[in-house]
Amino acid sequence: MTDKELIEQIKNKKESAFKELIDKYQAMVLNTCYSFLHDKSNAEDITQEVFIEVYLSINKFNQKAKLSTWIYRIAVNKSLNFIRDNKKRNIIKSIDYFFTEGKNKELQIADDTQSGLDKEREHKKRLDLLHQAIGNLKRKQKIAFTLNKLENQSYEQVAEIMDLSIPAVEGLIHRAKLNVQKEILKILKKKL
Repeated sequence: MTDKELIEQIKNKKESAFKELIDKYQAMVLNTCYSFLHDKSNAEDITQEVFIEVYLSINKFNQKAKLSTWIYRIAVNKSLNFIRDNKKRNIIKSIDYFFTEGKNKELQIADDTQSGLDKEREHKKRLDLLHQAIGNLKRKQKIAFTLNKLENQSYEQVAEIMDLSIPAVEGLIHRAKLNVQKEILKILKKKL
């Protein structure tokens, strides 16, 4: 069934169509929520809320946008609202791969000769440093950076989800990267 057919059937209160919509988009929504919340239980709860919102708001859906984009927006907003409501400042907690994949060699301090415990401590220090830096990003930078780096969304997809132009998204992600790097260097200089 196409998205357009699903929408029409859900508007007509067909439960089977809503179940099909959930089956089709549940993994995407759960992964998106988890990328922001980093807690499986909370991500599952927010995923349920997303689909409730989809069901309740289906009549407001503007069919000019893709259904997946609309659902993505709801998932991102619900996740961010959850974080705000629980006074959590750090949205991103598992972005460590961004740095450990060799994109920022300066942070890869761990010596190959260190014991496993020392490596683990060093890894935790780097993550704490990274989280502290990301915690200072502006809201839009956090969203764009998370969608692009954690969710592997293209600039075009991020632009559609955030309802921004591609150049605006490119700018947000570029500034987010620079701000994270600057913040990390600032923190490191204070410790020296």
